[in-house]
Amino acid sequence: MPESYQPPLQKDDEHETTHSQSLDTNISKEAATVHKILAHKGGDVIGIRPDDTLGDAVQLLRDKGIGALIVTETDGALLGILSERDIVRKLADAPGRTLPHRVDEVMTKNVEVCSPTDDLVSVLRRMTDGRFRHMPVVEEGRLIGMVTIGDVVNYRLLQLEYEALQLKQLIVG
Repeated sequence: MPESYQPPLQKDDEHETTHSQSLDTNISKEAATVHKILAHKGGDVIGIRPDDTLGDAVQLLRDKGIGALIVTETDGALLGILSERDIVRKLADAPGRTLPHRVDEVMTKNVEVCSPTDDLVSVLRRMTDGRFRHMPVVEEGRLIGMVTIGDVVNYRLLQLEYEALQLKQLIVG
C-alpha cells in the first residue's frame, strides 16, 4: 500500500455536504410534445386544393422544398394529404400521363392526425408503424400545423444531447 494512502476516518463523514446539482434539477421531467415542435418550427402548412393537378402539386413541392401537401377545402377543412410517395405510385400506374390527374384522385384520404398535446414518442411510433413521414396537427377540428418524422427525430436527438451534457456536468461538478 502506498505511504500516502490514508484510510477514511469516521470524522470524514461528519461534515455536511451540499449539492448544487442533482438528476432532479438537471433533467427535465416534462414530456416532449408536438406543441414544442410547433413552437420552434411554426404552424405554417402548405396546402393544395383537391381539383388542382398533380403538375401543380409537383411544382409546389419543388418550389417549397417539401415532401407533402395538405389537401383542404376552401374553408380550410382537411380532406387529405398528398405526398411524394402518392405521386410516385401514380407515376408507376400511368407513366407519361400522371401530371394532368387531379389531386383528389391520388391523395391519401384516410389521414392520421395528432394534437399538440400528443407526446413525441407516440407520434414517432405511429409514423413508424404506419410507414408515413408527415402528420397534420389538428386542434379542436382545426388544422394548426404539420410535423414530419424528421422534426420528431431531430427534436429527440437534441433532447438526448442536452440530457447527456447535463449528466456530464453533474459528474464533473
